[in-house]
Amino acid sequence: MSTLVASDLDRTLIYSAAALDLAMPDAEAPRLLCVEVYERKPLSYMTETAAGLLATLADTTTFVPTTTRTREQYGRIHLPGRAPRFAICANGGHLLVDGESDRDWQRTVAARLTAECATLDEVRAHLLHSADPAWLLKERVAEDLFAYLVVERSLLPQTWVKELAEWADARGWTVSLQGRKIYAVPKPLTKSAAVAEVARRTGAAQTLAAGDSLLDADLLLAADRGWRPGHGELAASGWDAEHVTALSEHGVAAGEEILRAFTRAAAAPDRSC
Repeated sequence: MSTLVASDLDRTLIYSAAALDLAMPDAEAPRLLCVEVYERKPLSYMTETAAGLLATLADTTTFVPTTTRTREQYGRIHLPGRAPRFAICANGGHLLVDGESDRDWQRTVAARLTAECATLDEVRAHLLHSADPAWLLKERVAEDLFAYLVVERSLLPQTWVKELAEWADARGWTVSLQGRKIYAVPKPLTKSAAVAEVARRTGAAQTLAAGDSLLDADLLLAADRGWRPGHGELAASGWDAEHVTALSEHGVAAGEEILRAFTRAAAAPDRSC
């Protein structure tokens, strides 16, 4: 049975220093492998054990990194093992094939966005008008597809994100708060749609998935089996589904456990993991 493994990256497989959540004494901490450097400084890590699991998984399945990152941001990551033939960036906006964005997929996405939701310009204008400079640190547009704000969480009003989500929902957009970032993303722009295209092209018989944020919910629901860590938006909201396993592990330990679960499920797809 051919298996496609589609996994979110940040706070699912890879972790910043702030997100590692190492609860053990320093002398017992796992060895870490740096997988991303930004501005000449180490930025993201996974345990060495997780790195070994991922390298083996990449040899035995179709492993597809599936991220909200832009192509440029994804390009900074150097995962262990063979380079994935397919990768999904910009929350499904770009399907990379051997490192190049697939033009047919770009046209498909553009047509859906035009037909089904408000324009990026309208949403961006609302974000900038309603955000308070007291807590807004940065505003960014990703790949001309969606927008996000970087905020000071301690100053962010509790109701602001909920009000923004209600406004966006009526216009065909969704809102997600991840750490210090507030994402506004068109509803048709999904990881699951891009993963389904990869499954079609590869003839995958089963799809496994993992993710930690609300932007990963559609990916998990579309997979045959899924896993979410004990941290993140999905855990905080109590989100679940019958075929999705909610792990108890937090931080980088969760990333390691997710890779173990992927490995078991790919090796024995007809058995409980």
